Amino acid sequence: MSGKESFADTAAIGRPENRVDGRPKVTGAATYAAEYDISDLLHGHVVCSAIARGRIKSIDASQALALSGVVAVFTHNNKPRTTLLGIKHKDTAAPPGQPLRPLHDATIHHSEQPVALVVAETVQIASEAAALLRIEYEVHGHTTDFVTGLPTAQVPSSRRILIPKTPKPRGNADKAFEAAEFKVDAEYHTGAVFHLPMELFATTVRWDGDGRITVFDKTQGSQNVQLYIRNVFGFSLRKIRVVNAYVGGAFGSGLRPQVSVFMAVLAAKALQRSVRVELSRAQMFHIGHRPETHQYVKLGADRTGRLQSLSHKAIGATSQHEEHQETVVHWSSTLYQCDNVNLEYELVRLDIESPTDMRAPGGATGSFAIESAMDELAHESGIDPVQLRLVNYTDRAVDANREFTSKALRACYTQAAERFGWSARNSQPRATRVDSELVGFGMASAVWDARMAPAPTRARATMFPDGSVEIASSTTDIGTGTYTILAQIAAETLNIPMSRLRVKLGDSGFPLAQVEGASWTAASTGSAVQRACEKLREKLSKSKRPLTKPLSVMGTVIPNFLEARKFAGYTHAAVFAEVRIDEQLGVIRVTRVVSAVAAGRILNPKTAGSQIRGGIVMGIGQALHEHAVVDHRFGRVMNANFADYHISCNADIQDIDVIFVDERDDKVSPIGVKGVGEIGTIGVAAAIANAVFNATGRRVRRLPISLDLLL
Repeated sequence: MSGKESFADTAAIGRPENRVDGRPKVTGAATYAAEYDISDLLHGHVVCSAIARGRIKSIDASQALALSGVVAVFTHNNKPRTTLLGIKHKDTAAPPGQPLRPLHDATIHHSEQPVALVVAETVQIASEAAALLRIEYEVHGHTTDFVTGLPTAQVPSSRRILIPKTPKPRGNADKAFEAAEFKVDAEYHTGAVFHLPMELFATTVRWDGDGRITVFDKTQGSQNVQLYIRNVFGFSLRKIRVVNAYVGGAFGSGLRPQVSVFMAVLAAKALQRSVRVELSRAQMFHIGHRPETHQYVKLGADRTGRLQSLSHKAIGATSQHEEHQETVVHWSSTLYQCDNVNLEYELVRLDIESPTDMRAPGGATGSFAIESAMDELAHESGIDPVQLRLVNYTDRAVDANREFTSKALRACYTQAAERFGWSARNSQPRATRVDSELVGFGMASAVWDARMAPAPTRARATMFPDGSVEIASSTTDIGTGTYTILAQIAAETLNIPMSRLRVKLGDSGFPLAQVEGASWTAASTGSAVQRACEKLREKLSKSKRPLTKPLSVMGTVIPNFLEARKFAGYTHAAVFAEVRIDEQLGVIRVTRVVSAVAAGRILNPKTAGSQIRGGIVMGIGQALHEHAVVDHRFGRVMNANFADYHISCNADIQDIDVIFVDERDDKVSPIGVKGVGEIGTIGVAAAIANAVFNATGRRVRRLPISLDLLL
């Protein structure tokens, strides 16, 4: 932790407390979606399409059904009744368009689309029976190559909820560019990155009788899944309980109900028995991904480095049936002051599954383009990259015409540069060596939204006669430390030790919370917990008698929409990276990363620091390692396994240093919190790419950066 806490340290907040859920996780006491011990449990195996587009001509399940222990095979031909209204398949996180409806009809929209569910007494029997299905297809032509599809790009037909409109042009960017002293005109490409958390997607449905079900699901929103089940299957809402007390990583993949939910509930309702469906690792490659993008950036600056023109156009991939949208280009004009700006965003429709949000959606990809271009401009103009950013620093959110709730990015630059040793950087490429390795320094800026959930958030605080307190919320802890920070907030507000607190999360029967995402959980649920504990404290102070029965109060917070019209909230960071590259082999090692983050009040520097480090590791993977090989003849990912699709591992990661810059913010949320879940990933890939240029003199404008691009 760098600097003093913005808010005074207390017995709990601001201290590096250990995770309260740490012991149950490392001892195996924490139960995940596929681990619940349910009696008389059936197991489902999802069968997926072997083609990328076309129709199912026939499915012969006779051999599978003849296998001892097989209970049922569900296909589009015999699927139990679900809602006929496509709109009812939409969940609260869905983009515009028509969600894919599993087993709806014979149409194949993309490779590995679920086409059948085999249900059996054991996992092994279900898997064996699935291999016995005989499926004939009518193959249609498909398009999965994003690059060849670029000429077909179009502006989205409708805007996704919570995604801001692309700002209108300001000034005349083209004219200003032509007159500029220094110019950068470049294209940048980012490949698709896939959701591969440790825990596989799984759903266990316990049939409770009388039309009641308990659904243990891997999800980032229990109440979102509960509503989806009601809308699709017609259950009464009060007869559906969704539990997601522990989630083994999600990063956005669990924002929407996954196919395991649909299949498990479908089978449980039809058979009136408990059913579990767990996806395979290969199937995880088709639940959603960070979309491929192609970006065009033009920067023009005067001789002092001040931007005269900024143009940023991004084209992203989406499916044929939904328009997945992300905030890719907005960050350019949010970070830098410029009077002549033109931003554009378009989509290419492909025969693929719909992309989905992934840690810092849009920010992780958009920052690569603009921060690489700024580094190119720095080299072209001979201005230090940090100084160039300071020359173009903005103290106001120009697009929104609002002041910032707070902004300590200058301090991020200063503290990170000092810690990193930026002053020792040689601006001349290929000028620094250690033995047989070229050494390069690079840096980038980062920005992400800081906001509260756009709807009411509630939490319940209950004190028992023995003096213990229980905090309850339906929000989700996907491994970020939510259990711990909520306990810290409650302990401070009630002035009691954390040992007297129990935090219960991840149950649709608990008080209302929005899906866990967008870095708003700490600010929203944390504020609701504080409000509940304040009310509880007030009630206890008025009581003159000892507590003889549990006393519960509800805390509710809603965003201050009037304040939001005056101020814009953002988290900022400065990322510095050192790379060492074997000159003969082209092997890249990221030897150091320093990230200075301004995120308002830091509730727990240990859990927050882990979030930033995890984000940096994902950024290193995006920059160097994660590469999906698609055979477009079949429209299929050919390396859908951990052996061939490389995720950053311990051997890839060296020194990571995280600094939290002091930043007081009394406007962004009632507890002064901005959120740190996503800012850690943003800017990392650009900082690494810029360091690669400093080391080698080769400007790589596509991710991931592979060895062949340097040899």
